[in-house]
Amino acid sequence: MSYHYRLDGGSLAISSPRTDQDTGTYQCLATNPLGTILSQKAKLQFAYIEDFETKTRSTVSVREGQGVVLLCGPPPHFGGLSYAWTFNDNPLYVQEDNRRFVSQETGNLYIAKVEPSDVGNYTCYITNKEAQRSVQGPPTPLVQRTDGVMGEYEPKIEVHFPETIQAAKDSSIKLECFALGNPVPDISWRRLDGSPLPGKVKYSKSQAILEIPNFQQEDEGVYECIASNLRGRNLAKGQLIFYAPPEWEQKIQNTYLSIYDSLFWECKASGKPNPWYTWLKNGERLNPEERIQIENGTLIITMLNVSDSGIYQCAAENKYQIIYANAELRVLASAPDFSKNPIKKNSVVQVGGDIVIECKPNAFPRAAISWKRGMEILRQSKRVFILKDGRLKIHNVTRSDAGSYTCIATNQFGFAKNTGSLAVKERTVITVPPSKMDVTVGESIVLPCQVSHDPSTEVVFLWSFNGDVIDLKKGVAHFERIGGESVGDLMIRNIQLNHSGKYLCTVKTTLESLSAEADIIVRGPPGPPEDVRVEHISSTTSQLSWRPGSDNNSPIQIFSIQARTPFSVGWQAVSTVPEILNGKTYNATVVGLSPWVEYEFRVVAGNSIGIGEPSKPSEVLRTKASVPVMAPTNINGGGGSRSELVITWESIPEELQNGEEFGYIIMLRPVGSTTWTKERVPFVDSSRFVYRNESITPLSPFEVKVGVYNKKGEGALSTTSIVYSGEDEPQVAPRGTSVQSFSASEMEVSWNAIAWNRNTGRVLGYEVLYWTDDSKKSMIGKIRVSGNVTTKNITGLKANTVYFASVRAYNTAGTGPSSPPANGTTKKSPPSQPPANIAWKLTNSKLCLNWEHVKTMENESEVLGYKILYRQNRQSKTHILETNNTSAELLVPFEEDYLIEIRTVSDGGDGSSSEEIRIPKMSSLSSRGVSVIEPSIHFLSIVITIFYCFAIQPLI
Repeated sequence: MSYHYRLDGGSLAISSPRTDQDTGTYQCLATNPLGTILSQKAKLQFAYIEDFETKTRSTVSVREGQGVVLLCGPPPHFGGLSYAWTFNDNPLYVQEDNRRFVSQETGNLYIAKVEPSDVGNYTCYITNKEAQRSVQGPPTPLVQRTDGVMGEYEPKIEVHFPETIQAAKDSSIKLECFALGNPVPDISWRRLDGSPLPGKVKYSKSQAILEIPNFQQEDEGVYECIASNLRGRNLAKGQLIFYAPPEWEQKIQNTYLSIYDSLFWECKASGKPNPWYTWLKNGERLNPEERIQIENGTLIITMLNVSDSGIYQCAAENKYQIIYANAELRVLASAPDFSKNPIKKNSVVQVGGDIVIECKPNAFPRAAISWKRGMEILRQSKRVFILKDGRLKIHNVTRSDAGSYTCIATNQFGFAKNTGSLAVKERTVITVPPSKMDVTVGESIVLPCQVSHDPSTEVVFLWSFNGDVIDLKKGVAHFERIGGESVGDLMIRNIQLNHSGKYLCTVKTTLESLSAEADIIVRGPPGPPEDVRVEHISSTTSQLSWRPGSDNNSPIQIFSIQARTPFSVGWQAVSTVPEILNGKTYNATVVGLSPWVEYEFRVVAGNSIGIGEPSKPSEVLRTKASVPVMAPTNINGGGGSRSELVITWESIPEELQNGEEFGYIIMLRPVGSTTWTKERVPFVDSSRFVYRNESITPLSPFEVKVGVYNKKGEGALSTTSIVYSGEDEPQVAPRGTSVQSFSASEMEVSWNAIAWNRNTGRVLGYEVLYWTDDSKKSMIGKIRVSGNVTTKNITGLKANTVYFASVRAYNTAGTGPSSPPANGTTKKSPPSQPPANIAWKLTNSKLCLNWEHVKTMENESEVLGYKILYRQNRQSKTHILETNNTSAELLVPFEEDYLIEIRTVSDGGDGSSSEEIRIPKMSSLSSRGVSVIEPSIHFLSIVITIFYCFAIQPLI
């Protein structure tokens, strides 16, 4: 070390390095008390490039169409170079194409075929990346000769790669190939052995450069460049030879051995050519001796001693590189020591089991091992074994084997001992394992798992389903652990189809793990059938096929088909052929369909468990059209005007019309005639038809039939019905009309019935019109009665008002003339004031009531009497007592409360009621000193008196 060389940690710093002094190969040696190690070799070189000579370059003269090479001639240098050319004063580099090429091997510029535009000055630029310097050469003038144009000629390869190229593994190889020629040659590549070029190859724009990245053994071989034009072709070839520096396949590892042991180390490296091996110890070459054997990559040292300790290196080398693998050998010599590997203090084993107690003291050389149980030396037997490595093994352990065990280790440097204890416990046994079960979906089951175990041993139960642990702590749906310390039963609530499988109960203790499994089969209704298809469809049938779904562990016994239309309420079962579809039937014909209706179908499967989910619906298809078969019903009619025959029927619903262009056919003829008149009604929603003919006499009977038709033809006709033609309105007004008032809001209108005949017009009933003397037309009331009724009560009238009324007959044609009006006056309004100052006294079940007489106003009806309304508190039925007096006497049971109200009676109707009075039961009055006598009867006895009760208790 000096001012020029300085160590910085393990790094070597060179101050002001010089090419002549510091160029060379360096290697680092690292040393500590355990030994010395050599580093990889490092090569130091200095990159540089000198300036071009300033000498003017000669002019290059060429004919048009001739090829030319402009030389770069790089100055002295070291390190990789890159080349570029400029043209005239253009700062941009000359762009390469299939006519111009700059070789990165020679630095020259090649122009395959000169054109007039190429004339000018060309300058070569060189860059040394390692030296971080670029230099520019003197310009080279290119001029065109005037003595003619160069004719066409075959390619001449000016740039070609060497005949032999050494290619390193994983490197990127570039092969250059460029030719002069007229016309400009095309460049192509191939391998001479006929194998295709590697798929990873890359080409330059003009294909003058072939690049093979990540070069491997399979890429080596002879590569050929072909330059061709219309005048001929030329070839260049070279061989790529693969090489690889050494790479480790197996390294040596740090090794700690006892004195007198033997060392065996082996290292392996790959490379091309194959590497050779040397061994070093502490940085110095190791040579074979009496105890040391070296053969290729193996090192054997026998009868080790402490002086053999050190740092060893295996060096693998070929002509391209050397690599090192490093390891420490430490040779140990010591008395036995249990401080780092003591015997396990407490070992536990079950009765009938096997136990191995480790004894691994640190001892160099290896110690001789013996064992004691308590104070007794253990000897080998049928159950007790001292293994070669010193471990103690006891087979088929019994309770008597419990106790303390001591391992004694001895070698030439001393001895040591260490003690541990052995506890023996009863074995854990699964007494009630889970068993195979066959259940139905939705049931709840319990899988048993019960054990017997040593009382001091803690037991843990784990359940698995199809290999996955059930985490019962997270509250998994359906699963629940039940039982105590020795019971690990698993309850499965509302079991589902996906719960079929293997259930494993695992019982774990600190000493062992036991398990028992059972298969659970969950049976359920079948899954939905699949792939429902309509194979063919007619006007009333459809052929279906399907595939069965999952049988869910219970064989499918039956299929059924359902259909849905725009007119049905949900899905409906349909008839099929065959009628019964067993579990092996996967196609059927649906029958009884309606023509010209859109249908979709689905299939449902059933087994012994139940009916499953339906399939997905089929595509929607319409049945074919046919002649309608459903005739209209409820043929009726009548009414209308004179010379009209009105015919009605119930229209046919759309799902029974069977096709397009649906309508109705009307067949009619007078009763007694043999000729039918036929009419068409081309409207699907029609339910009424009016036939007009001036020759029709009123109320003439006709035979009528209504049929149907559509685009396919005419369908069925209904049965014959008798319908009467239209009639005239009644021609006569009723006589004897009178009006009688019943109350302030009700009156009765009466009249004499009309004896009608064909000439006077049929009478179906009467219409009563009523109004006030000042009413307008919009205020006229109208009420109809049917048949021979000759009276009608009119309610909801105004009090003390004159009403007029007239009556007229009506039939289907309309109404007849009105009778002369009659009038009547409604009664005055009932009294508006309710009975007041009501007093009552209850003595020995006799209730005396008294109130003041109600005085009416001038516009109110006189009071004719009073109504007493009473009911028991718990009953809803109300009883009524009428009286002309202002007092009354009642006999009441003592065990019920009574509710009483009083209202007035007049010609104008009932007046206002008093407030409801509550008469308490006699038992509740006993506390007030009112004597109570239990009545001998249990019904209400009413006595009307014409005298006033005395000592009346006033109401508050």
